[in-house]
Amino acid sequence: MTDSPSSPTRVLVLNSGSSSLKYQLLDMGDGTRLAAGLVERIGEGSSRIAHTPLGPDAGEKRERTAQVPDHEAALKAVAEELSADGVGLDSPELAAIGHRVVHGGLKFSEPTVVTDEVLAEIERLVPVAPLHNPANITGIRTAMALRPDLPQVAVFDTAFHTTMPEYAARYAIDTETADAHRIRRYGFHGTSHAYVSARTAKLLNRDPAEVNVIVLHLGNGASASAVAGGRCLDTSMGLTPLEGLVMGTRSGDLDPAVVFHLERNAGMSNQEIDALLNKKSGLVGLCGDNDMREIRRRIDEGDERARLAFDVYIHRLKKYIGAYYAVLGRVDAVVFTAGVGENAAEVRAAAVEGLEELGLAVDAGLNAVRSGEPRLISPEYARVAVAVVPTDEELEIARQSYALVRGGGDLRDRGARHGKE
Repeated sequence: MTDSPSSPTRVLVLNSGSSSLKYQLLDMGDGTRLAAGLVERIGEGSSRIAHTPLGPDAGEKRERTAQVPDHEAALKAVAEELSADGVGLDSPELAAIGHRVVHGGLKFSEPTVVTDEVLAEIERLVPVAPLHNPANITGIRTAMALRPDLPQVAVFDTAFHTTMPEYAARYAIDTETADAHRIRRYGFHGTSHAYVSARTAKLLNRDPAEVNVIVLHLGNGASASAVAGGRCLDTSMGLTPLEGLVMGTRSGDLDPAVVFHLERNAGMSNQEIDALLNKKSGLVGLCGDNDMREIRRRIDEGDERARLAFDVYIHRLKKYIGAYYAVLGRVDAVVFTAGVGENAAEVRAAAVEGLEELGLAVDAGLNAVRSGEPRLISPEYARVAVAVVPTDEELEIARQSYALVRGGGDLRDRGARHGKE
């Protein structure tokens, strides 16, 4: 398919949660964002719809409450908001709808046009992503019903990490058991890691194929990755998003025997332990807060629990920086992204403090600057660049979806890109 002046260039990006629908509309012809919004509390008594026009002639942000019983109603509400701006869901300028899908296993290593077979495979992965894949499937089915003529593209959080070598992806448990139950390290936040690692190479004026980067995606959920020449060699999340760094409410790395200990000695059920490790651990478990701004405020007031939580968080972060330095052998940049990574200067400074022998340092003045732009925060003499690169998962999903749609052929007949499975 070759581009022409009349070729559609807009991509609607949908991120469907169990009770929410986030969206952005982007024009890939010139890279502009036309609209963004959120429908939340889907299926509850009163839902909130927030819509922000972002085009050159953008109007005011709109917000309202309404009864939104399901995702079909939510997507229809999105269509109404977009239509009010003249960029509706029925627009012939739409090239595709791109969907964030959390878990693609090993089958999907690239963005994929959705077919019945693709949906069946995403459904087959529900046991390893029970909180996310069902909502993603609902969003896809709803969009397909409203625009059956339009390519629906699934972009997988796990896809970027399918390049991990087998020795990094395998857990050291019985192979037959692992294979029978798909137990291995998949990694998540892959769309963010893909975008940020490539954007970091651009910031350094280097070819991405020549750059080794440690990416630190630090939000309420947090993950690290070791990226060599644009390919993921290792990442901190595993079978689920629970493994790895200390997070807002998740424990990160933990001795597996803690689970058995809690079963035997605390009488806790599997469900209770699951809730403890995913919702009552991490920063909130250590000090009662998962907002880094509040934790820093409490530290300034002399709160010892907040100080311990911060120190545990930083200690784990440093361990992963050191580990991934060893995995890569040569590091060109350590880059911070996502809510905490982009905004918490104290976290960035503490994470590299004491790592001068590894060539890492932060310039206090540069680090203190608040900006929405990619930037270096290391001094000129540092051997390894330290950077802040705001992530843009929606743009990456739109870019991948548009590139696939523009690639040619009857896209609705193209199924999964087979990886190692």
